[in-house]
Amino acid sequence: MRRARDTLGGEKLPMIKIWGRNTSANVQKVMWVVAEIGLPHERIDIGGPFGKNREPAYLALNPNGLVPTLEEEDGFALWESNTIVRYLAAKHRASALEPADLRARAKAGAWMDWQLSVLSPAIFACFWGLVRTPPEKRDHAAIAESKKQTTAAMTILDGQLAKTAYVAGDSFSYGDIPVAVIANRYRMLVPERPPLPHLERWYAAISARQAFRDQVAAVPLT
Repeated sequence: MRRARDTLGGEKLPMIKIWGRNTSANVQKVMWVVAEIGLPHERIDIGGPFGKNREPAYLALNPNGLVPTLEEEDGFALWESNTIVRYLAAKHRASALEPADLRARAKAGAWMDWQLSVLSPAIFACFWGLVRTPPEKRDHAAIAESKKQTTAAMTILDGQLAKTAYVAGDSFSYGDIPVAVIANRYRMLVPERPPLPHLERWYAAISARQAFRDQVAAVPLT
């Protein structure tokens, strides 16, 4: 269990629970937000090698049996990582995460959806093949194709970052969080990537954030 400070702006905050192992990319998104806001919390290892995510008690919180799940003190439960990110930012009025401008907020949401629909599917075979498959059982053709697709996606991101400092504009927002979690994996798994200068400039700025360093960069790929 890790506890953060229990006040925000002088207001006493309730303890929340985050169900999910810290090696999950989706859990990392939520933990990054929790750290940025400074929310008192308990993270509970579940899923992967810890199991228990198919047990009735957990399925009552999240019928998908996936991680993460947010559970608040009054019993309210929420799943889907990007939804949890948006919910926590809105609830705690985290202006450093949720853009005030409607269009910037929509752009942040679009890049969050892009991470789910384009970026994560692209990198899946590379991650699974290199991290979770023994060398003698790897499908090298699938890994190579996954690297190609992920690089193509990252080239799209690089193009956006040639125009704006962050994905939704000139300020960091929650739109950067899901994309940066996968960008971290890309940089670790695809060392032979082409030059993407705008991506690298953005990633350096992201890497300067303590919450990213603690909740994403410091966690090994498993």
